[in-house]
Amino acid sequence: MTGNDLRQLLLSKWGRSYDIQLRRIQGKILVQVMWKYLEQVSFPLSEAEYLEHLDTIANYLHGWGAVTQVRDYIQHSRDRPRTGRAISIQIDLGDRASEWIVGDF
Repeated sequence: MTGNDLRQLLLSKWGRSYDIQLRRIQGKILVQVMWKYLEQVSFPLSEAEYLEHLDTIANYLHGWGAVTQVRDYIQHSRDRPRTGRAISIQIDLGDRASEWIVGDF
C-alpha cells in the first residue's frame, strides 16, 4: 500500500481525502482517520504534502504488518469521521509491541 492507495481507499469509502494520524495512547498504537480533509479550503497541507504524509503512514503500516487490518477496518466501518470525532483503529502489534512503544512517530 502506498500513500496514494490509502487516499483512494478513503475516497472510495467516504468520498473525501481525510487526514490520517498515528497516536500512541496508554501504550496502544492507534491509526486515526480525522475529520479534516484535503478538499477543505482550510486544510493545512498541499496535495503533495498530504500524499507525502500518507506515504509515511503507509510505511509505518507496512512495518507493523497492519495494512490488511487497517484496510479491512475502513472498508467495513459503519462510522464516518465527523467534526471533533475521529475513527480510531487500534493496531495489534502482538509480541512486537515493545519494539514500537519506545520511539516516536
